Amino acid sequence: MSAFDVTAPNWNQIKQANVTGAASLASDGGVILPTSQGDLHITFHTFGVRLRIGISGQADYGLLVTTPDIISPDIVNSEQQCTLIAGDSKLVINHTPFTFELFQGNKSVQQTANDGHFVRRYRLPPLAKVDEGWLISLELGTEEAVYGLGEKWASLNKRGQLVRSYNHDALGVNAEISYKNTPFCWSPSGWGVFVHTPSPVTHAVGYATWSQRSYGVLVEDEALDIFLMHGDDGQAIINTYTDLTGKAPTPPVWSLGVILSKAYYKDVPELLATAKDVRAHKMPCDVITLDGRAWQDTDTRFAFEWDPKRFDDPAAVINQLKADNFKVCIWEYPLVSVQHPLFAEMAKKGWLLKDKRTGEAYQYQWDMSAFAEVLTPLPESGIVDFTHPDAYQFWLESHKPLFDLGVDMIKADFGEQVEDDNMLAYSGDSGNRLHNVYSFLYNKCVYEAAEKYSKNGPFLFSRSAWTGSQRFPSQWGGDPQADWGGLGASIRGALSWGMSGAPFFATDVGGFYKDTRDQELFIRWSQAAVFSAHMRLHGIGQREPWSYGVEAEEAVNQALVLRYRLLPYIYSAMQQATQTGVPLMRAMALAFPKDRLAAAFELQFMFGDDMLVVPCLKPGGEVDFYLPEGEWERFPSGQTYQGGKTYALTLGLQEMAVFVPKGKRIPLGPDVEHTDALADQQPQISHYWPK
Repeated sequence: MSAFDVTAPNWNQIKQANVTGAASLASDGGVILPTSQGDLHITFHTFGVRLRIGISGQADYGLLVTTPDIISPDIVNSEQQCTLIAGDSKLVINHTPFTFELFQGNKSVQQTANDGHFVRRYRLPPLAKVDEGWLISLELGTEEAVYGLGEKWASLNKRGQLVRSYNHDALGVNAEISYKNTPFCWSPSGWGVFVHTPSPVTHAVGYATWSQRSYGVLVEDEALDIFLMHGDDGQAIINTYTDLTGKAPTPPVWSLGVILSKAYYKDVPELLATAKDVRAHKMPCDVITLDGRAWQDTDTRFAFEWDPKRFDDPAAVINQLKADNFKVCIWEYPLVSVQHPLFAEMAKKGWLLKDKRTGEAYQYQWDMSAFAEVLTPLPESGIVDFTHPDAYQFWLESHKPLFDLGVDMIKADFGEQVEDDNMLAYSGDSGNRLHNVYSFLYNKCVYEAAEKYSKNGPFLFSRSAWTGSQRFPSQWGGDPQADWGGLGASIRGALSWGMSGAPFFATDVGGFYKDTRDQELFIRWSQAAVFSAHMRLHGIGQREPWSYGVEAEEAVNQALVLRYRLLPYIYSAMQQATQTGVPLMRAMALAFPKDRLAAAFELQFMFGDDMLVVPCLKPGGEVDFYLPEGEWERFPSGQTYQGGKTYALTLGLQEMAVFVPKGKRIPLGPDVEHTDALADQQPQISHYWPK
C-alpha cells in the first residue's frame, strides 16, 4: 500500500469522522447522520444494524440475496450524543469524534474500540476516511476470540492475526494467503461483522502492531457498508450471514461418493485402465476426473474442446466410463489462450477483460517461477469478462455440449488472476474492486450451467471463492504439501471456511505436491477425509490406494467402505446445512460454544450433530483429544468414555478415533461401491449404530 502501511500505520495522519448535525429519519425507515466524512446511513434489523457511508451506485454484483426488513427507530438527539432505539436494540452515538455502542436488551453487543492513547483520545480512529477507503475500529474483550474470515491455514482463532480478505493463487496451505476469503467473522461472545464489498478488506484482529485489544477493519472501497450482527452463538450468526448472502443448496447424492483424480491421466489408455483397476480392486468410487492437461491441449486452452491428438472420440471414452458406473468430472479455468481462435472472437466482441492502456483485450502473462519442473508453463491468455452479460451467457451455454456428452461435474480451477489495475471490466471496475468478486461471478456462471444442463443434478468444485460462493457448492482446498503439516493445515482451512458460512469442503487427499509415497500419511489423510462433506483423492502422481502399497490399500479401502455406509448420515447433515448454513465439519468452538476448554482443541471437530472426529496428524498413530461433558461411545467399538476430560490413544493403521454421545444413534447404509447401486440413487438406512 502506498499511503497506508498496514504493518505500521501512522494514526496521527488520519482524519477521523465527527458528527456534524442531528440525526433524522430517512425515507426507507433508516436514519441519516451527517458527519465530517459524509452522511452515515444507519438501518436497524432483527439481527442488528447496518452502517453505510461513502459513494454508492457502484456495481454490487448480487452478493446479497435479500434486502433485510428495516425497523424504524425512535431518535433522541442532544448536543453531544444521539440515541436510536428500535425495539430491543439501541445504538448510542457520540459526536466528537464519532463513536458508538450497540445494545441488544441490556447487553452491549459491540462498540467503538476504547483503547486510549496519551497523544490522542483513541489509539485507533473510531471511523475514518483514508486514501485506500475506510477504517472502522471495534472493541475486543480481554480474552475474546474471533472466528471466520474465510479459508485460513493458521489458528482458527484469528485473535492476534493480520488477515487480508484477498484471493490468491496461494500455491499451498502454509501462509496467510488463501484461495477463499470473505470479510465475515464472529465471536462466541455474541456478535458478528460482515463487510458488504467486492473489495479487499484488511482485518487487524487484536493485532498488537495496531492494538492488541481492538479489531481494526480497513475496507479498500469508496463506500463502507458493514453489518453488525448479534446472536446467541456462532451457529446463529452464521445463519444470519447466510440468510443475507445465500444458503448452499444440497448437492446430489452421487457427489458424496469418492472422487478420484490426479494431475493428470496422460492419455485414454491410462484413464480407462485406472477406471478398470478401481472396479477390479473393489474400491468404492463414484467420480473420475480429467484434470486440465488430461483432456485439453495446454497451449490452446480453454476452449471447451477435447485435445484431438488424444481424443478422437470423446463420447466413446465417456460412455465406457459410464458403463463402469462412473460419473465424469472435467477441469476448466476462465482464461482463453491467445493461440486459439476463440481469443480473437471473444476479444472482438468485448467479452474479455480489456487493457485500460490500449482498449484491446488484456493479455495475461503467467508468472513462470511457479511452474518449472512441477507444473506445465501456461500460454499468454485473455481473461473472460463475467461482468459482460453476453460473455457470461456465452460461457454458460458453451458447457451444454459437454454435459450433453455425459460430463457430470466441472472442476472450476483458478479465478484469482485479476491483479492488475490495468484490467478493465465491462462493469467499469478494475483491479482491487474486481479481483475478489471475479471468483464469485465465475463460480456462479459455471454452477448455473450445471443447473441448466447437467443430467444428474448440479455440482461444482471451485478453488477460489468470495462472499456468496457458498451458493454454488462445493469448494476444495488447493495445493497442500504432501506431508503431515499439509494435512493439518488442510483441516484448519476446512474448519475456518466452515466457520465463514460455507458448509461444504474437500481437501486434496494425500496432498497435491512433494509426494514421497508416504503410505501412513495417505492412510491418515483418507481416514480424516471420510468425515468431510466431499472426498477427493488428488495430487501430482497416483492417488489410487494400491499405489501406496498393500497396507495402504487395505486401510484406505476400509475407510472408503465406511464413507459409503455413512451416506444417510452425511446427506441428512447436508440437508441441515442447507437450512442453517452450519457446516458439516464443525470446529469445537462452533459446536460447543460454552465449553472454553473445547475451543483449544482446534484440529478435532464434530462431523454433523453426533460424531466427534479426532484426525491422526503425526506418524505413529498417537492422538490427544478432549471430550466435552457427558458420556461418549467410541465408534464403532462401543467403548465408553467420560466427558470433560482429555485422553490419549495410539491408533493402529486401520483405526480411527471417532466418538458419539451416548444415546445417539448413527444411521448407516449398505456396502456399495458406487451410488448407482442404491435404489433410486438415494441414501438408504439399512441399520443404526449402536444396534
